Amino acid sequence: MPESKTKRVISVSPMPPEKCAYALARYSRSPDSIRESLAWVRTHDSQKFLESFYFQYGHASIADLGHAVLCFEGLSELAATEIEEEPLWDGQAKSSRYQDFSRAGFITPPELAGEAAARYRDAARKLLDAYAQINARAFDCLAARLPCPGDMKPEAYRRNLAARAFDVARYLLFWGIPTNVGQVTSIRTLEKQIRRLKAAEYQELRDLGDEIAQSCAAEPDCVWDAHAAREALAPTLARHAEADEHAARAQQSLLRWADQNLPPSAGGESARVDLIHPSDTPADIVATLLYPVTDRPFRELYEMARGWSAAQRAEVLDVAMESCTRRDDLLAGFHGGLYAYDFAIDIGAYRDLHRHRRCHKFRQSYSGRLGFDTPALVEEAGAAAVYREAMEAALAAMHSLPVPGSHYLLPFGARGRFLFKMDFAEAEYISRVRSGVKGHFSYRQVAWEMKLKMEQLEPELGRLIEATPPWVEDMLKR
Repeated sequence: MPESKTKRVISVSPMPPEKCAYALARYSRSPDSIRESLAWVRTHDSQKFLESFYFQYGHASIADLGHAVLCFEGLSELAATEIEEEPLWDGQAKSSRYQDFSRAGFITPPELAGEAAARYRDAARKLLDAYAQINARAFDCLAARLPCPGDMKPEAYRRNLAARAFDVARYLLFWGIPTNVGQVTSIRTLEKQIRRLKAAEYQELRDLGDEIAQSCAAEPDCVWDAHAAREALAPTLARHAEADEHAARAQQSLLRWADQNLPPSAGGESARVDLIHPSDTPADIVATLLYPVTDRPFRELYEMARGWSAAQRAEVLDVAMESCTRRDDLLAGFHGGLYAYDFAIDIGAYRDLHRHRRCHKFRQSYSGRLGFDTPALVEEAGAAAVYREAMEAALAAMHSLPVPGSHYLLPFGARGRFLFKMDFAEAEYISRVRSGVKGHFSYRQVAWEMKLKMEQLEPELGRLIEATPPWVEDMLKR
């Protein structure tokens, strides 16, 4: 008789996140099979287990074993981008390429009230009016330039042109536009997200942090199996996810230190893409910690920190660490990669590139003082005056409003400064994927320049990047 083969792969149906974490944690800590571990969990309290091993003893990896699906509806584009900030995050947000936002309305931030809110709403409506005009003109211009090929269905032709027109019109969208986000994360990542959001500078984000915790303490709103037992999503997590006070305090302390100690900036025109391979690790960390609390290029901060004494650099490091407790993680500024790309790019391009997970990202304040970009198709469509007037009026209105509520009026076409730190594999991936002809023309240009900068800095590696030049186009692909 042939020997029967033991089944080595055992599938497990979806479970409540904390139950799943308990079952798999016990599975690793006992000789039992997964079936026996599941039977154990059915009759024992997962909350008590997590209270002891995760929150009391600090076995943080346990919380990586349970995952939760959360969806966010009716939040701002600004909030959506901040939600996606977690490095270990999987999800998608509503696309500006496939939907018309002209009638979507907008979110008025809770920081603005009375006359300030009225000015915000007036400027927001004007941006959406200009968005609709630019979208229509861009579509007509593309239709005149690119007749429908005989082998393409008219419906597909219109969809492709519409996507390209939306690519141009989106420059007039702004952080206050409403959107939706769906995410799948471990409950460990979810805890980090809640703590970070609860300490954010924006009231909308602080409220979202509270709402996520409330959702974890309650039964799921949507269920696949209507007959399955209902229980709270992640009640233990909900009790323990407090605001990340260390990150908020460190940000304020570093801002004060920079204001009091940094010399006047060298100024000058910023390159769209700059690349540094930092060789001095302490100087790199110090420059990264200071980058979000200044308006200076990373290269300037890094060279400055390299010239400081060890005692001067230690002063910055100590400021960053002074509020850190045993439970707090090190600030993001202590993380990094082999290469530092400093971008001075439009908000829309940042919004797209920000979704890449295998890198560490830092941004400076949304000041709106780096000007704005104008797509070539705006000029070609004869809409330059409409576009320019709308952008200038929006930025003027933004600068007249109090921060941080004013940031919600920042158009996607406005430029900001952002630092992405990554290894070569991620630089190659972004350059190759984002430079393709199906991509948005703005981040295609950024991806191409990333390759060129790598070729200049590391010729042996840069030659390996197979990126598509921005002048190679196929407007009927998407």
